[in-house]
Amino acid sequence: MDFKAHDGAVEEPESQLQSPKAFVDVIEGEVREAIAAEHELDFLGALKLYPKAIGWSAFFSLGVIMLAFDPQLLGNLYAMPAFQKDFGYQYNGEYIISAPWQTGLSMGNPIGQVVGAIFAGLPMELYGRKKTFSVCVCGTAGIVFIQFFARSLPVLLVGELLGGLILGMYVVIAPAYASEVCPIAIRGTLTSYINLCFVMGQLLANGVCAGTSKLSNHWAYSIPFALQWFWILIIIPGMAFAPESPWWLARKNRLAEAEHALSRLASPKVNIKATLAMIVETDRFEQEMEAGSTYWDCFRKVNLRRTEISIGVYTIQVLSGIYLINYGTLFFVRAGLATDKAFDMGIGFLAVGFVGTLCSWFLLQHFGHRTIYNVGLTILAVLQLLIGFLDLAPHIDRRSSIIWAQSSLMLIWNFFYDISIGPVCFVILCEVSATKVRAKTIAISTAVQAVLGIVMTVAIPYLMNPDQANVKGKLGFFFGGLACISLVWAFFRIPETKGRTYEELDIMFERGVPTRDFGTYKI
Repeated sequence: MDFKAHDGAVEEPESQLQSPKAFVDVIEGEVREAIAAEHELDFLGALKLYPKAIGWSAFFSLGVIMLAFDPQLLGNLYAMPAFQKDFGYQYNGEYIISAPWQTGLSMGNPIGQVVGAIFAGLPMELYGRKKTFSVCVCGTAGIVFIQFFARSLPVLLVGELLGGLILGMYVVIAPAYASEVCPIAIRGTLTSYINLCFVMGQLLANGVCAGTSKLSNHWAYSIPFALQWFWILIIIPGMAFAPESPWWLARKNRLAEAEHALSRLASPKVNIKATLAMIVETDRFEQEMEAGSTYWDCFRKVNLRRTEISIGVYTIQVLSGIYLINYGTLFFVRAGLATDKAFDMGIGFLAVGFVGTLCSWFLLQHFGHRTIYNVGLTILAVLQLLIGFLDLAPHIDRRSSIIWAQSSLMLIWNFFYDISIGPVCFVILCEVSATKVRAKTIAISTAVQAVLGIVMTVAIPYLMNPDQANVKGKLGFFFGGLACISLVWAFFRIPETKGRTYEELDIMFERGVPTRDFGTYKI
């Protein structure tokens, strides 16, 4: 029954194992063994047995760093004197980028993400995660040229829009791949690592802009654009060695290749055949459920609840105020901080988020995903409302201390975001979606989140700019109110998914287990 490889080529299994169903019939005992091994494996054990899976998952997540870098860079450029002078106009003696152009430029990325995310599901299903990722990286390399050489707002807008089309695909590819190459014990950590990649991309953008903001010519903003090629130079050589997702290969009935991919992801101590049997059994069960594999199937009764939860946990990131991070430096400037202090605060803002994401890995090992999400969202709502109430202080002489208090609360807000709903969102998103439509469910959720991002991209510049609403810290009331509404939904709809195999989650959703019973349900 062995699957053999000769000179790098993988030989197909014997004829009696050509179908997934026959494969499961022959090694049914190994399915039970794999499920038991999944539940018995702890975090440290998984680190020892799956170091290569961890490495390749982190490799595919590099695209998310590029995705986060671009909009964060753009948000910083609005507060950069050289960029303001070259692309803006004078208002009350200072150069600013008009709110309509801020909206247009910032909208290029989320609009591109809507289209790119929806489009990502098709090539990922037809050609796999590896080939789709490779083509996207090559496309990004070309589009950076447009951004680097742009010397007018229309040209830069074209670069942002085309860039967003591809960048939107990375956030679909990365969580799908991470969730398909690792066991339960480290699944939460690897999928939440995607949030750390967002933070790293944003932190790098802030750090680079803080370093170049004092330049008085176009290199102040051209150097940050050029640094996007750095990640491409790392990713392209590595793609030749990256293994494909074994789940995708198994769904394509390429079982020998799936086994070979598993052997490259796990240590020799892992029973690869048992793991493959469990993958095939889960796929077979979803076929019996008629889960389907198209976008339409995501909205059929068997998957509708799962799609709703996926969309909900992702869009709450926007509703709770995450888009303020892209405008963090500008927010601090508009609140009254000096430009250099605002850039320093922007770096500290994201450094705190980096630490928060690392702390979330500890919480994921000891607390339920639903608990972390709901408690974190509650804290975020309270902090946003506090920021809003501070802005109501009437005394002018207290204004400086209030500005620093609001800025400090934003730092605290970002820490709790990145310890809770930021990383846990990706964990829940990957776990509640059915394996056959995971890529498409993530794509739909990303697209809906990006649509809300477009709304925020339109609204925030008008709310913050001095020539428009100029609401300053009162934005806390807006996002605090939305976070409270989101919390009500999350309490009643997000189930506990910690420690469950994908087949167990399939069974519970198929049986319509109530949200409050997921954590204790016995199969």
